[in-house]
Amino acid sequence: MELTSKQRAQLRGLANGIDTIVHIGKDGITENLIKQANDALEARELIKCRVLENAMLTAREACDELSRLTRSEPVQVIGTRFVLYRQHYDKSRRKIQLIRDKKREA
Repeated sequence: MELTSKQRAQLRGLANGIDTIVHIGKDGITENLIKQANDALEARELIKCRVLENAMLTAREACDELSRLTRSEPVQVIGTRFVLYRQHYDKSRRKIQLIRDKKREA
């Protein structure tokens, strides 16, 4: 699922109010970190991550790699933080209702 610019803007606004829950340190992206990110995406759909100073990755590299491994969409990368989004497959469990793009529906 590819996000539109309006949907990204909506998700960026929602991400302002959430706490950082995934921290990437000197070990980089490990199996435990992937599991933690998957569990958080399953529970929340939108998560904020941070790359610590002692990590060997930049925030952009970590965002690209973690989004690929968790099958999520990168929303935003600013400084050492980034935001990921993955929509629930079960419509009844979705917490975030994305705005619809009228141009894509036509």
